[in-house]
Amino acid sequence: MNRLVLGYGAVGTSFIERLAERPGALVVLVDEDDHAEPLREAGIDANRVDIGDVDDIRTVAGDVDSVVAAPAADALARVVRTARSAYPDAFLMACLADGVDREAVPEADRIIDIPEKVGQDVLECAGDDGIHTRELRAALNSIDGRLAVLAHDNPDPDAIASAVGLRHLASEFGVEAEACYYGNIGHQENRALVNLFEFDLRNLNDDADLSSFDAVALVDHSRPGVNDGLPPETPIDIVVDHHPPRTPVNAGFVDLRSDFGATCTILAEYFNCLGIELNESLASGLLYGIRTDTRDFCRGVSITDFETAARLVESVDPDRLRQVESPSVSVDTLETVGSAISARQVTNDILTSCVGEISDRDTLAQAADKLLDMEGITATLVSGYTDGTVFVSARSRGVDRDLGEILREAFAQIGDAGGHADMAGAQIPTCILTEDADPDERCDAIADVITDRFFEALGVTPDYGPFIYADGDGSQGFAE
Repeated sequence: MNRLVLGYGAVGTSFIERLAERPGALVVLVDEDDHAEPLREAGIDANRVDIGDVDDIRTVAGDVDSVVAAPAADALARVVRTARSAYPDAFLMACLADGVDREAVPEADRIIDIPEKVGQDVLECAGDDGIHTRELRAALNSIDGRLAVLAHDNPDPDAIASAVGLRHLASEFGVEAEACYYGNIGHQENRALVNLFEFDLRNLNDDADLSSFDAVALVDHSRPGVNDGLPPETPIDIVVDHHPPRTPVNAGFVDLRSDFGATCTILAEYFNCLGIELNESLASGLLYGIRTDTRDFCRGVSITDFETAARLVESVDPDRLRQVESPSVSVDTLETVGSAISARQVTNDILTSCVGEISDRDTLAQAADKLLDMEGITATLVSGYTDGTVFVSARSRGVDRDLGEILREAFAQIGDAGGHADMAGAQIPTCILTEDADPDERCDAIADVITDRFFEALGVTPDYGPFIYADGDGSQGFAE
C-alpha cells in the first residue's frame, strides 16, 4: 500500500511521522529543500519537486493508492488538480487551511478542515480506511443499473443496518439500490429496529426473480448460496463483511475486516471517510448493530468499534433505541429458551441442548445467549430444526477456544458452518442426520449426531448421563 503526501504546510511534521508508522510505503514531496531535509533526518522518504507538475510527481513517487494534498493555502487548488491528473484512481484527500474555499477543490474525494478536524480523522482517511473507501467508490461508480444489497438469511441488526447503510451510500453515488434478504426477521428486537426506524428492506422468496438487478452486493456474509437464497454461481460485485472467510472470496470489491466486531463499523467508517452526514435513523441502526454484534462491547470488540460508536452516539435517536431494546418477548422465544433449559446436557463447563422443531431460527441464538449466563457454563450449543434444515447456534466466553473453527471442523463436511471465536453457527440438511431414524426419534437422532460431532471437534468425551430431557407433553424426567 503506497501513500503520497504533497506538501505538509497544513498538517505539520507530527502528522507525517505518525503516518510513516503505518504499514506500507510513504513518500512526501515538497517544493523546498528546507522542508524536505528535516523529514529525511527523521527517516522519511522526502523529496523536493514541483508539486504542481504531473510528470515530476509520477517520476519520483511512482504508483500510489492514496494522496494527501496539504500544501500552503495559496497552492492547494493547483496541487489538488495536479494530484487528480497524476492519479485519477487514487483516494485523494485535501487538507484545508484557514481561508481556503471548499469549492476550490472539487476533485478531492474528502476534504478535511484542518482547524476543526485534526489528528485521528486525518490519519484514518489517509490510511487503510481511505484505501477501502476509494475502492468501494470505484466499485459503485462502475455499476451500470440497479444494485441488490443482500443481507444474510434471517438478518440480525448488524446485517440489517449494514444493508440499509450500503444502499444509502450507493444512492450518494447515483446508484439505484435495494436492501434485500431471504427468510424472515423473527427476533422481536430486530422487527422493532426495522419498524421503529422505518428501514425499507425487501423480503425475497425462494423463487424471487432477480433479473431486474444488474449487480449484487453481500453484507455481513461473503459467499452466494451460503446463508442466503442466491444460487451459488451468482456473480458478486461487492462484499463487505467482518466474519473470517473459510474459503477465498470472489467479488469485484472485497472488504473483509475480521478484526472488527461488526460490519456496521465498516459501513460507518465509509461514511466518516467520505464526509457524508448520517441521518438519525441510519446512525441509530449502525450503532445498534455494533452493540448487538459485540454484545454491548464485551465480545470480539476492537478499538475502532469503540471509536466508531462514540462518533455515532452523537447522531442517534435515544428514545427510539430504548424502545428497540425493550420489545415484548414472543411466545416462540420463551418456549425455545424453556425447552433448551429442560433438554440441556452438561459436560464439564459445556452445555448442549436440542430443542426439536422450531418455528423461528432466531430463537436458537437467544437461547444460546441465555444459557451462557448459567453458573459454571463457558460454552453453549443449541440446535433445532425446521423446513428440512437443522440450525445450530453456539456461544462461548472466557476460554481459549475458537467456536468458528470448531463448528467448521464438526459440520462443514455435512453442511455450512462458521463464525467467530465466541459466536458461531451451522446449517445442516435434516435428511443427513435422520436418514435411518424413526420419525418419532428424529430429535434424539439429531441431538446425538450434533453432540458427538461437536465434542469430537472439541477433543472432549461427552458425559451422556444421566441428563435432563423434556417430553413432548412438557413433563421432565431423567434419562439413563
